[in-house]
Amino acid sequence: MKYNLLPNTNIKVSRICLGTMTYGRQNTETDGHKQIDYALERGVNFIDTAEMYPVPAEATRYGNTERIIGTWIKKSKKRDSIVLATKIAGPGDYTKHIRTTGFEKTGLIEAVDNSLERLQTDYIDLYQLHWPERFTNTFGKRGYKHLKDEKWKDNFNEVLHTLDEIIKTGKIRHIGISNENPWGTMRFLEESKIDLPRMITIQNPYSLLNRQFEVGNAEVSMQENIGLLAYSPLGCGVLSGKYIEKTDSPNSRLNLFKRFVRYSSNQSTEAAKLYLEIANKHNLSLTSMALAFVNQQPFVTSNIIGATNLDQLKENIDSIYVSLSENVLREIEKVHEMIPDPAT
Repeated sequence: MKYNLLPNTNIKVSRICLGTMTYGRQNTETDGHKQIDYALERGVNFIDTAEMYPVPAEATRYGNTERIIGTWIKKSKKRDSIVLATKIAGPGDYTKHIRTTGFEKTGLIEAVDNSLERLQTDYIDLYQLHWPERFTNTFGKRGYKHLKDEKWKDNFNEVLHTLDEIIKTGKIRHIGISNENPWGTMRFLEESKIDLPRMITIQNPYSLLNRQFEVGNAEVSMQENIGLLAYSPLGCGVLSGKYIEKTDSPNSRLNLFKRFVRYSSNQSTEAAKLYLEIANKHNLSLTSMALAFVNQQPFVTSNIIGATNLDQLKENIDSIYVSLSENVLREIEKVHEMIPDPAT
């Protein structure tokens, strides 16, 4: 395995991070425990989860992913062997069953305490804001449209003060953001300059089908040393090639959850086919090529992979040992120029 330091810390994390949003939905508790055990055996020490998982978010399954990780921690007694990241859900119609207070002080404190209880631990290494409270372009919205009647009021400073209080209790060690844009990222970084905790990571989508992070956020990442935790690096499995080659199963994510259309548009399918041709030409699997592309980016601290079985998990982890040649990278760029970011 290869490792990076979480920015501005001495915490070493594997450059492959185990994503867990399928635990409690597509994966059972037993599956989840086996995945964590296998990942640790392979040198993966970084695990990412969230209070709203599994996805899609439902009241009847709320918190189940954290609970599965918690029972593994209790059973294995290996809490000190992992770097554990989780998130507080942002506001929205699909998270009203969690809370409606957003990132207000009471909401943040409640969310941290509940996650600690479910995870059966007394500290979280990296605590993240899952998406912004304000209205902005996230989750596949390409352009920003300003709302004149925006109800959200600027509370960056207030949120950091609350997180600072929680950090001082020892319940969380470091903080990060997710699904954030350059303006929000810079606001948090500027506010932290006055003796407040600093956001050290940003967890956003990044893949061959969605390179929007390179527009604005990548520069912030490099200049300000805030590392990308890349999620959906295989575009909900589209970049495994299984949907193109018709080897997908009825239990594959896009077959189970038809509303996840972001990565299954005609443009995404066309781009994925072209990337598959490149992979075949160079004797690579599309999965390995897609993940290696993400792994090689200088702004990526860790690549969050997800799997529903151990064979998938093995191939995903093995991507850390794949190095794409300049020829492969040039061919990838040609496709990107023809069909830029089809899954934004």
